[in-house]
This record gives sequence, structure tokens and C-alpha cells, in this order.
Amino acid sequence: MSKAGTPDFFYREAQRLGYVARSAFKLLQMQKQYKLITPGSSVLDLGCAPGAWLQVACQSLGPLKNGGVVVGIDLKKVKVPPMHCDSRVQTVCADALNLPKNKLKALSPQEKGFDVVLSDMCPLVSGIRIRDAALSAELGMRALDLAVGGVSLLHSGDSECSNSTPKNDGLLRPGGHLVIKLLESEDVKEFGQLCKPLFKKAAWLRPKATRSCSKEIYLICQGLL
Repeated sequence: MSKAGTPDFFYREAQRLGYVARSAFKLLQMQKQYKLITPGSSVLDLGCAPGAWLQVACQSLGPLKNGGVVVGIDLKKVKVPPMHCDSRVQTVCADALNLPKNKLKALSPQEKGFDVVLSDMCPLVSGIRIRDAALSAELGMRALDLAVGGVSLLHSGDSECSNSTPKNDGLLRPGGHLVIKLLESEDVKEFGQLCKPLFKKAAWLRPKATRSCSKEIYLICQGLL
């Protein structure tokens, strides 16, 4: 719904096309611009409620014969939407940030990790901009740690780690892609600078389907090094 409480274009389109939420168009735009999810990919969707990104992710896998998997995790119990989803989609009701990485990785094909990690997690907004942005950045950092794990040590600049080669204990496979939702703040640029050395490309996107009153912005990271 729009700020005034009347249905807006994306809300109406979501209903018309069978998506459970207007947020589907955010991932659809990312797919059109960056082609993050390819046929046969394994996708982890953190903060998957209400399921719109599960729908788009499954659609992006192509026909069932192409294979692939979509795993959604959320604190809320999320039913797999009947439209645009098939047997490749499953949901888990859990706190992804408190689950051991090995349990999360066990949900991926051959327990080898995921090709794409999507984080649409967002804190409960209080209306206090600085506080909300800080909580959002904290969630973003947790998502980054889940995705890349020890790989970040390679780029930390810590002299104690410079001669070591830490094991990649993250959930994202080499060459994989990561999407993180954040709330705009002064710290956002620093977050981007932290991610850029870890990936071949990193860019910011404010999808067209984002509400005008929202401070949401997405960091699109492509090609884990």
C-alpha cells in the first residue's frame, strides 16, 4: 500500500501476477540488471518472509529439470507460496544468525554452500534514524560474516593474518553473489568499502519498487574472490 493507504502500482501488480508482496519487484529488478540467479543455482534467502523473494528466486532457476534449490530462513514460519514455487523451495523457521554455519551449509546441495545469498533482513524500525541505521548495519555485518566467513581475514589488513590462509567457513561459494539490505546512513559507504575487496564487483541499488519514504538500499556484491 502507498503512504496514503491506497494501493500503488507495485502492490496492484504483485496481486495481479500472484506475488505475495510488492518486494518481489525489487529482486526482479536486481535479476534484470545483474543476473545473480542462473538456472541450477543454489540460493539462500535470509529473512524470507513473506516469501516474495522465494518466488522470484525459484522462477529464476528456470524449469524444474534445470535443478537448483532455494532455501528460505526466517524467524517467522513461512509457507512456501503456491504460485511461482515448486519442490525446489523449502523454508526453515529459525534465527539464521544463531544457527551454526555447518547446519546452514547442510541445507545446500552436497553441503558445499550456496551460489547466491540474499539478505533482506531488517530490524524492527523504531523511527529513530540513527538507531535504526546502526541496527541495520549490524544485521548487514552478520549477513556478511555468514556469507564470507574467514575469507574476510584475507583482506583485513591485519599483519598477524597476512601470512596465513584462513579456511573459507562462509556459506557463499567462490564466484558467488551476495545481496544485503541496509538503511541509508553515513556508515553505509564504509560498509561498501569493506565488501569491495572481497568481490569482483560491488554496487549500490535503490530498487524502483522501494517506497518513497523508505531508507532501504541494497548492496549488490558479485563474484566472491
